[in-house]
Amino acid sequence: MYLQKKLKRKKRVVVSVTTDLNTDQRVQKVCKTLHKNGFEVLLIGRFLRDSTPAYYPFHAVQMKLFFTKKFLFYANFNIRLFFKLLFTRKDILLSNDLDTLLSNYLVSKICRKKLVYDSHELFTELPELVDRPFVKTIWTFIERSILPKLTHCYTVCGSISNYYENLYGTKFGIINNFPLKILKSRHVNDETPTGINISDEKIILYQGALNVKRGLELMIEAMNFIEKSILVIVGGGPTERDLKKQVRDLKLENKVKFLSKLPPHELQKITPKADLGISLEEDKGLNYRYALPNKLFDYIQAHVPVLVSDLPEMKKIVEQYDVGEIVKSREPQNLASQVTELLKRKKNYQPALEKASKDLIWENQEKVLLSYFE
Repeated sequence: MYLQKKLKRKKRVVVSVTTDLNTDQRVQKVCKTLHKNGFEVLLIGRFLRDSTPAYYPFHAVQMKLFFTKKFLFYANFNIRLFFKLLFTRKDILLSNDLDTLLSNYLVSKICRKKLVYDSHELFTELPELVDRPFVKTIWTFIERSILPKLTHCYTVCGSISNYYENLYGTKFGIINNFPLKILKSRHVNDETPTGINISDEKIILYQGALNVKRGLELMIEAMNFIEKSILVIVGGGPTERDLKKQVRDLKLENKVKFLSKLPPHELQKITPKADLGISLEEDKGLNYRYALPNKLFDYIQAHVPVLVSDLPEMKKIVEQYDVGEIVKSREPQNLASQVTELLKRKKNYQPALEKASKDLIWENQEKVLLSYFE
């Protein structure tokens, strides 16, 4: 009887991430794929002041921490995470990004458990670290000490995969940030974003974290020169207060609207309402240069044409599928002119968006993902 129960027990994957569980789409998709394919999943993340309880078909833990920023946060999180992982039943550990890797690596060695590493970005090349050499040195030391020893790794695009392989000799597979396929009927929704009167105005949409160097300051300034359109910014982050101040200073309150962070199912009601989706990251550090963010594929899945920075990974998708344009100039008036012309041609992109939305879906990534755990 004991042997039968042991044979039937599901493999348990313990997934850890420092982000808010409700808004991290990639982590949610990975966990749901593992769960529906027979794995027992425990997801461990953080609880923020504006977090809501996480409800999933698998178990999730949101850790409340004494500190929420910088070194003290990461130290607090990793100490808590280390002991949580150490005394939790697990068969496989899944570490998301460098800021959870140290605890996962130590526990995997102590308990002799398989460790899978998902690198969402080039963490040591984040813009927030570029001008903080001491902090960057610490993270680089952790990365350099652990990555060459890992054998089960994947990341979001080819550029980051090549970077790690060239630097550490570690092979990284590629699992793109594609969204789940959305049925066409789900695009038909009469709800409008809270507090926004769209009338006959065009909606320019940004969705995602409000971090430095995302090009939002430039887009807000460009709104001075764009008629009959509003910029809707969905998300939260460290630059939110400065962006709102910029809007007030430029007296653009009627042309720029802010919505708070939303869970994916709520965001899917808003994205199809847009006439244009933007991803205007600056070329500041390799992390942004190689960026291939969720929002780009969310726009495409919602059949919304895109305007993206002239950066290699995003540019490759836009040119391959002809779903929008590359930014020609980062001067506000020139950018406004390009946006205005692009909005006029929205319908021209619909056939290409229809095709791309069928190809660029999470369901096409699941077999690759499962190969790391089976």
